[in-house]
Amino acid sequence: MSLLVIGSVAYDSVTTPAGSRGRALGGSATYFSIAASHLTSVGIVGIVGEDFEQRHIDLFASRGIDMSGLEHAAGKTFHWSGAYSPEDTNQRDTLDTQLNVFADFEPTLSAVQRESEYLFLANIDPELQLSVLKQMRSRPRLIGLDSMNFWIDGKRAELDAVVSEVDIVFMDEGEARIYSEEANLVMAARRILERGPRAVVLKRGEHGVTLFDGESVFSAPAFPLDSVIDPTGAGDAFAGGFMGAVAATEDTSNSSLRRAAITGSAMGSFTVQAFSADKLANLTNSEFAARFEKFIEITGFEPFDNSTAPWRNS
Repeated sequence: MSLLVIGSVAYDSVTTPAGSRGRALGGSATYFSIAASHLTSVGIVGIVGEDFEQRHIDLFASRGIDMSGLEHAAGKTFHWSGAYSPEDTNQRDTLDTQLNVFADFEPTLSAVQRESEYLFLANIDPELQLSVLKQMRSRPRLIGLDSMNFWIDGKRAELDAVVSEVDIVFMDEGEARIYSEEANLVMAARRILERGPRAVVLKRGEHGVTLFDGESVFSAPAFPLDSVIDPTGAGDAFAGGFMGAVAATEDTSNSSLRRAAITGSAMGSFTVQAFSADKLANLTNSEFAARFEKFIEITGFEPFDNSTAPWRNS
């Protein structure tokens, strides 16, 4: 198995300025795995309840996602309900969270899963993230980690422990500031790097992404869109695109991480163009290739040469 993700599989009820959708397929592992499946083989470890619909199992299967680690338990699937601000889709309010079967989730890896070369620990309890790391037979080539304010505030020691064991930490701006206790994002990234990981990826929503890989810094804009339907899962899809690109190429160099950041950004940009994972699930290779080329276009420029640089003529 090339890439393994451990996280939530859920149903979401979402309201955005574009409308609303009830019991939409969601969860961090869902968005991650569907995005990554466009690039490499991916397996999912999670839990769902008796109400999880066959059409969503069929969707995972159609994407070639290994579901041998998807546990089915008595009870209901994790459900989240939220509403996005009509003025700013970067702002949302959680209206209801029902953990249901996810409350008792204890990931147990199979022999094959313990051999995975690339591992992503999606946003779950850091104690569970640590337990997964301990189950790996040998250290994966690259381990990614996502978290959130709830764990930063409530289980800081456990989160510190898992951060020290991974290669890349994915956080949004607010999470990075809270976790590092630094207002400046450059200083925030440095503080996180001091805890052990090789790289920090700051997800900045409509302002793009910044990658801190040791002393190297890379920044890219978000893809310019004229409308956003549903931002839910964009960060998880970004991580799926990022980790999927690295796993597909088996290249963990700095240049590979930079390309992975663009790949993830492209995945995230498609995700927000429809409710749930609808657009992501039906994405074609040609659509993705065209958007990737657009990213190259909007981030590229011709530098001055020595004879025309204005600062050299002053």
